[in-house]
Amino acid sequence: MAELILSLKDNPYFGAGFGLVGVGTLLAVLRRGLQHSLIFFRRNYMTTLEVTSRDKSFYWLLQWLNSQGRRTQHLSVNTSFQQLGPGKIETHFFFVPGPGVHYIRYSKSWIQVERNREKQMTDFQTGVPFESVILTTFGKKQKLFEDILHNARQSALLMQEGKTIMYTPAASEWRPFGHPRKRRPLSSVVLDKKLAEYIECDIKDFLKNQSWYTERGIPYRRGYLLHGPPGCGKSSFITALAGELEFGICLLNLNQTGLSDDRLNHLLSVAPQQSIILLEDVDAAFASRDLTKENPGVYQGMGKLTFSGLLNALDGVASSEGRIIFMTTNYPERLDKALVRPGRVDVKLLIDYCSDYQLQQMFLKFYPHCNIQQANIFVQEIRQNEIGKSISPAQVQGHFMLYKSSPKLAISNVNKINI
Repeated sequence: MAELILSLKDNPYFGAGFGLVGVGTLLAVLRRGLQHSLIFFRRNYMTTLEVTSRDKSFYWLLQWLNSQGRRTQHLSVNTSFQQLGPGKIETHFFFVPGPGVHYIRYSKSWIQVERNREKQMTDFQTGVPFESVILTTFGKKQKLFEDILHNARQSALLMQEGKTIMYTPAASEWRPFGHPRKRRPLSSVVLDKKLAEYIECDIKDFLKNQSWYTERGIPYRRGYLLHGPPGCGKSSFITALAGELEFGICLLNLNQTGLSDDRLNHLLSVAPQQSIILLEDVDAAFASRDLTKENPGVYQGMGKLTFSGLLNALDGVASSEGRIIFMTTNYPERLDKALVRPGRVDVKLLIDYCSDYQLQQMFLKFYPHCNIQQANIFVQEIRQNEIGKSISPAQVQGHFMLYKSSPKLAISNVNKINI
C-alpha cells in the first residue's frame, strides 16, 4: 500500500489533477465567502429602497430625479406642453435617468439609482411595461430616503399648484386624466342668490368637523344631489368648487363596461385624498325599481353593477369614510327614493333656469364696463322674449360669445338666442 501511494505521489498526471481540484475548491470557497460577505455587508451597512411603478410615489420620484440625474449620459425624456396664449403652446423636455445604473449625490451621501424596466412584464391596467427604481446608499439611512420621498412629493405638488386634477378609474385604481387644468374661480359660475355660498359653507363645515361626526357615531361622509335642466351650471359649479377647495375630481361613469359591485366599492374606498367623487347623470344608470316588473334585469347595465351594490357602496357597512360625493341629474323624479335618502344624499339643491339676478350678474361679468341699468334692460328684453322663462346660463353665455365687445348688440339681438 505504501508503495502504491508513493507511486501515485510521483505520478505527474495524478499530481496535476489533484492540484486542479484543489485550486477549483479554493476558488469556490472564496466565491461563496465573498457572496456571503457582500450579503452581510448589504444587510448591515447599506440601506436599499425599492419603488415600483404601481406605487403612487414612483412618478413623484421620477420627477424629482429630473434635477438630480443630470450627471448621467443615459437619459429618458418626459415631454409636457403649456398653453401660453391663443394658439401658442410651449414645449418642455424633462430628462430623467434611463433604465440602468446611475449615481447621484444628495445630502452629502452617494446614492446608486438603478432603474429597471421589464420587457416581458406589463402593467395590465395600462399596458405600460412594469418598472422599478432601487435606491442604495451606505449606512443605515432610512431617514434619508424619507426626506427624498417627501421632497419628491413636494416638488410634484408645486407643479400642480393652482390646478385641478381630473381622475378616472383604471382597473382597480384612479389615474390622472389628461393634463391638470387651471383652477376655475368659484365666482365665474353665477348661481342664484346665496346658493353657491350655501354649498361652499356646508362643505367647508363638513371638512373641519370630523371629530363631531366621530363623537356621535355618524359616518363621516357627505352626499350632494344637484338637479335641474341641462346647461344650468351643475358640472361647472362642481369644477369651480373643487378649485376653491384645492381638491381633485374623480369622474365615475356608472355605465362603464366592467364596473361591478366589488370594483365600485373598491374605487370609492381608494379614491385620492382631497378629491370630490362626481357621478354625473346618475338617472341614466338606473331606472326606478318600480319599473323592474316591466323591464326585468334593468339594473345589470353593461357591467355587473347592481342597484343594491351601488346603495351599499354609498352607505353600506364597507363604505369608506371621509368621502364627498356629488351626483347630478336632469330628471330627479326618475331616481329611486332609496338612492336619495339621507345618509346617501344629505343635500338636494335645484340648479334651475336663470333668475333675474343671474342674468344681471352674467351681463355685468361679460361686460364689466357697463352699469346696472344696462344689465336691467338686458333682463327685461330676455323676459319679453318667447324663451325668457326657461333660458339656461349656457344659452346666455353662448349669446354673449357672439357679441364679445358689443353689449348693445347683445341686448338688441336677444331674439336670436339659440333655443
